[in-house]
Amino acid sequence: MQIDEVRSLAQKIWDYHLMHQEMDKADVIFALGSHDIRVAERAAELYLQGYAPLIVFSGGFGVRASENDWTRPEAAVFAERAREIGVPEEALLLEEQSSNTGENILFTQQLLQEKGISPKKMILVQKPYMERRTFATFSKQWPEMDFLVTSFAIEFRQYPNEKISEERLINAMVGDLQRIKEYPAKGFQISQDIPEDVWEACEALITAGYNKRLINE
Repeated sequence: MQIDEVRSLAQKIWDYHLMHQEMDKADVIFALGSHDIRVAERAAELYLQGYAPLIVFSGGFGVRASENDWTRPEAAVFAERAREIGVPEEALLLEEQSSNTGENILFTQQLLQEKGISPKKMILVQKPYMERRTFATFSKQWPEMDFLVTSFAIEFRQYPNEKISEERLINAMVGDLQRIKEYPAKGFQISQDIPEDVWEACEALITAGYNKRLINE
C-alpha cells in the first residue's frame, strides 16, 4: 500500500476519534497520563485560561512505559511541565499509580475522595486520537460525572515528532478503534457507532501491517 493511501485511511480514523466538544468551566481538569507531554501543556493552558481551579495529573508507569525515556511516573513529568508553564503547586494533584485508562479513573476517584474533593464537572484531557475512547470509558466507569473531553489542537500530519513516529501513531489509532468496537462487550466502555467507512479503513490498515496495538497481538 502506498504511503498516500495509508495516510488517507489514517486520516479517516483520526477524524472519527475527535469529539469536537466545546469547552466550558468545570471543577477539575483531569489529565490522563501518557507518553505525550502535550497533554500536560493542554491541561495547563486550560487552567491558565480559568476553566477550572485544579488539575489532577493521573499516570504511573503505563503499559507502554518502555517506549519513552521517562524515569518518573507520567503524572510527575506532566506536573513538572505544568509548573514550568505557570501552574502553581497548590493547583496540582498527582495520582502516580495507574497504568491504563480504567485505573486513571478508579485511582483518581479514590484520590479525590481521600482529599475530600467532590467535583460536579470535569474536563478530561487526552491525546487527540484517544478522545473518543476516553469518552466511552469515562461514560461507563464514572457515569454520574458531568464531563467534557478535549485534547491539544493539531492536525494528523503534524502529530508525529522525534519521539512519536507516524507508524507508531497509526498503530495506536487502529488499536484504539478496535477497543472502541470490542470493549463494550467486556464492560469497559459504552457502545458507540462506528461508521462503515471508518471500520473499513481500519481493516485495510490492519491488512497493510498496522496491527502492533491490536488486542492480543
